[in-house]
Formats: sequence, structure tokens, C-alpha cells
Amino acid sequence: MKATKQLLLANRAWATELTDEKPDYFSRQAVGQRPQFLWIGCSDSRVSPEQMTQSQPGGLYTHRNVGNLVQDGDLNLLSVIQYAVDELEVPNIVLCGHHGCAGMHAALSGGIDGPMDRWLENARAVAHAHAGELDAVPEEQRVDRLVEMNVRDQLLHLARTATVQAAFAAGRDLTLHGWVYDIRDGLLKPLLEIDRHTAIDQVGRPEAVLL
Repeated sequence: MKATKQLLLANRAWATELTDEKPDYFSRQAVGQRPQFLWIGCSDSRVSPEQMTQSQPGGLYTHRNVGNLVQDGDLNLLSVIQYAVDELEVPNIVLCGHHGCAGMHAALSGGIDGPMDRWLENARAVAHAHAGELDAVPEEQRVDRLVEMNVRDQLLHLARTATVQAAFAAGRDLTLHGWVYDIRDGLLKPLLEIDRHTAIDQVGRPEAVLL
């Protein structure tokens, strides 16, 4: 209960600080949103997109799941993509993985039952597709290399969704960004970009940045 009360007190202090500085802050927020980014990231509690980018409310339209996966049957994510691209007309989508991702570790090591096991089928497919490269790197680096390859492959899944393909076909200036967040130094590290001019079938493997 004490922790819950602390959250509520922190919320009140945050709201008060904002309205002391700008009395109409929340009335302007209530009018609507026009974010510049859709952020697709991992659910890890250490990876807060608003905090790491110092974005104010209204700057990021966000979706988070274990392993930052883009699944064909994930109606939640597909709805988020559709609304962000078609209604909010975001010009950028960031798909961000992170150092030491527990989801990627589980995809490599196995041993998980229940919903998580089914959810990570996509990540295990990424590991299988890049098994040769993963086996060639030292064991202590494999999770982070899988993090990077997973960002690449999920970005390709994203680029092939019906919503993104329709935006590209319509000539929209929509750019997909594949990034990783390094928990060890707090920095976001770009891996690759895809836009309507990109030959998706020719997208190569990104250079390792989580060294």
C-alpha cells in the first residue's frame, strides 16, 4: 500500500508542477494529440521511452510488449499501427530493442512454459534464421546480437504490414527506424532505417552496436 500511495503522491506533484508552469497545460492536452513518433518497444521496466528521450506527453504514441515483437496475429499492435499511421499520420515509427533483453535470453535458452512460450515463437524463429552468426559469437554476446537481429527482422515484419505497405504505396514520407537501447550507458543506438524507397528484400544485417 505504501508503494501505491507513493505513486499517487508523485502523480499529484507532477501535475502540480506542470500547471504551476503552464496553467493551461492539461486543457491543451485534452484537445487532441499529434505525435511525431510511434514507438514500439519492450515491456522491460528499465526501458522507458519517454524518459530516455525526454519526451513530453503527446510526443510518443507507444506500444510495448515482451521482446518488441511484430506478430501477424497481434490485433493490439496492428490496431496501434493502423491508428498511428492512418489517423495520427505519424511520420516516424521507432522499433527499439535493448541490451540484455530477457525475452531474447528466453528465446535462446528455452525452459519457459505457458503464454510466454507461445509468445516467443517469433523470437525463436529469428534465432533459428540467424543461428550461424549467433553460434559464431562468444556465448556472452549472443543475447545482445540476437537483440540486434530481432530488431532487424521485426522492422522487416513491420514494413510488410498492410498499413505500412499502403502508406508507402501512397507516397507517404513514413520512415521506420530500428534502434537498440544500451542499459549500460543509457544511449539509443541506431541500427537501420526503412522507407518507401527501400528494397525490403535487400536489407542486410546491421553492424553490431551492443559491443
